[in-house]
Amino acid sequence: MTRPAAPVGPHPVELAGLLHELTARLLSADTFTQALERLAAFAAGAVPGAVRASIVLIGEGGPLTHSGHGAPGAAVDAIQYAAGTTGPGLESARTRAMVTAPDLATDARWPELAEAARTEGIHAVAAIPLDLPRAEVGALSLYFDTAEAPGADHLLTAMAVANQSEILLDELRRREAQNAGAAVDRAIGVIIAQRGCGVQEAYDILRDTAQRLGLDRHAVADRLIAVAARNA
Repeated sequence: MTRPAAPVGPHPVELAGLLHELTARLLSADTFTQALERLAAFAAGAVPGAVRASIVLIGEGGPLTHSGHGAPGAAVDAIQYAAGTTGPGLESARTRAMVTAPDLATDARWPELAEAARTEGIHAVAAIPLDLPRAEVGALSLYFDTAEAPGADHLLTAMAVANQSEILLDELRRREAQNAGAAVDRAIGVIIAQRGCGVQEAYDILRDTAQRLGLDRHAVADRLIAVAARNA
């Protein structure tokens, strides 16, 4: 009698526990940057054999946002994201598809990364797309020190982590925007109280101040609130 093939992939109970831990770690982060750092550290530990995990996010008109965990592969990331033009993580982000490389040190698609990969002992790479509907696209990249890694079960774990991260990071972006909006409203109240002006004039003052200082209005709002709190 032929036995049924063993299921490929992580055990559902283990995966559920993994995603629960990921959710708790990210949603308890104080800042979005801290959440990215926690995600990189978590992914590097969650996928067996990974020696580094990194995240890159691409927003409209702004610089790349990236974070990584694990020393091997740091130079590969530095080259890829400094140029902002080439590499498995950026290709995955822009094509919205998983990108794999059995051996980055010999992959003809990214010759700029080959020397750094050889020096750091990086071979296989898997980059999984991230989609944050509110602002950004990106990718979660995993680096391995052996060729042909990872297997299908490890890829399933990485994909589950990436999919859950999309939801969590988008929620953190929503909270960030909500908090920024509240700060602007508080700053407008401060300007009105200090200058005795109307609402529209207060918004104009905040905008002009931000332009003069070369900052966004949320940063200026935070400063105004902090100064008002000290004076009070």
